[in-house]
Amino acid sequence: MQGTDAVARILKLEGVEYLFSYPNNPLIDAAAQVGIRPIICRGEKTLINVADGYTRATNAQRPTVVVVQAGPGIENAFGALAQAFSDSIPILIIPGGPDQRRLGEPPEFDPLPVYRNVTKWAGRINFTDRIPELTRRAFAQLRNGKPAPVLLELPRDVGAGEVDESTFRYTPTRTYRSAGDPADVAEAARLLLEAKRPVLHAGHGVLWARAWDELRELAELVQAPVVTTMAAKSAFPENHPLALGTAANTISRPAAQFLVKADLVFGIGCSFSKGGFSAAIPAGKRMVQITLDARDVDKDYPIDHAVIGDAKLILRQLIDEIKRQVGTARNVDGVASEIREVREASLRQWLPRLTSNETPLNPYRVIWDLMRTVDRQNTIVTHDSGNPRDQMLTTFEALTPRGYLGWGKSTQLGTGYGIALGAKLAFPDKLVVNVMGDLAFGTIGMEVETAVRERIPILTVILNNSCMGGYGHHMPTASERYHANRLSGDYATVAKGLGAHAERIEQPGDVVAAIQRGIAATRDGRPTVLEMITKEEPIYPTTRNVIQEVAQAVLAKA
Repeated sequence: MQGTDAVARILKLEGVEYLFSYPNNPLIDAAAQVGIRPIICRGEKTLINVADGYTRATNAQRPTVVVVQAGPGIENAFGALAQAFSDSIPILIIPGGPDQRRLGEPPEFDPLPVYRNVTKWAGRINFTDRIPELTRRAFAQLRNGKPAPVLLELPRDVGAGEVDESTFRYTPTRTYRSAGDPADVAEAARLLLEAKRPVLHAGHGVLWARAWDELRELAELVQAPVVTTMAAKSAFPENHPLALGTAANTISRPAAQFLVKADLVFGIGCSFSKGGFSAAIPAGKRMVQITLDARDVDKDYPIDHAVIGDAKLILRQLIDEIKRQVGTARNVDGVASEIREVREASLRQWLPRLTSNETPLNPYRVIWDLMRTVDRQNTIVTHDSGNPRDQMLTTFEALTPRGYLGWGKSTQLGTGYGIALGAKLAFPDKLVVNVMGDLAFGTIGMEVETAVRERIPILTVILNNSCMGGYGHHMPTASERYHANRLSGDYATVAKGLGAHAERIEQPGDVVAAIQRGIAATRDGRPTVLEMITKEEPIYPTTRNVIQEVAQAVLAKA
């Protein structure tokens, strides 16, 4: 058999369900011959975004493989893979490559030096007899350690080479997990029990480890409130009495108040990375960190204590150790009631926007109606970059693990559409909703045809304010003098032309009925686009402003 056939057989043995493909790679047909369905998008960016969403929705329980062609394919793939790398998404990308005798000769492109910056491992199959060895190494990297993309190039001459079928052997890889050092766990438990106002800071690692039950058990055991990062939103039910919501570029009021007043921030499955889309931890806090990757410790914050290992295993150790130390659940007066009071006060503040009858529509009204219309127990929702992300994170209440797919440390516009497609492939029986702006739709609108062609019926809500919302202050002169921030287009008509069910909604009283019709259309197998004509709404609870307001209020009371 040929090298490509050997790789396809390995993909099948590893349990690959879909091959996210575009547009010319011999592995596409070789994989199809062994029963692996190709998913073809209109460009590498969306293709990788779809793979990203599939991986998140399944918590990487099924391996995700992307194939692109040599040269322009892998050149075009960099941005989307960089986005996946920034959010720690385990994806195996197998680009084609030139014959090895042409390696390094212009204009042939060598992806390894460049892609080592956005992958955890990048390799090349240099001989046909090394196909099992190197492919197994790639899958082992994919399944173990800190999640991240992996690259394995298959050169043209290796793929076309002959593999001796009589000597071909392959054993699929497995995932290995490590618990924490018992002494480290005991010290973490002591610090948590000693704290007067601890906050549990849940990161993406809680979801990858499928540790949401243990997180909830720990929170209830010690009566500590839980805040999640953007990528971890949905790891803890946001209607729970101990839920503080999400902290990213925007932050819920309860999260801000408890972070400001905390004497211990207890990180679980998080890197504590600083950045524009990670909420800064207020100064002067003791910090404990549970992380899979020792490189996260003391990276951006001085850590008082750390436990290295799998979040699920360590949380179980921690729960057992706390029970050993104190025997029963800790009784902390007033935590849940304080959260409830702050949550209710915040809702009163935002309710005029959430229920606004103004036209153009207030985007918060659209999000509020969406949340109250869908069955959140059986729905997966994601946002896009920019204002939709900042408005959704603190408004849409997530109830189930991966019921909300938060993304965006790289924040590339249009990514949410592909993520939604991937989530729908993973869970075809669930409603999958993508909320995006008109600027984002402009970057990937033709992928509606992909959804129609590949029979992936997602519901897309476009918040169309006819401008680059939130960008005007970055270019005030250009916006005022040349209208550089203005956009135009009838996106519902575009979506209809591509085969989707599409509507244009302008009145607040029509929002819920349109969403209900959209849901019905997806149940009938039709991708849906609802174009909501909204105003620009530049008001959202930025982390810096809200934490500053809370800190000043606390100081004034003191």
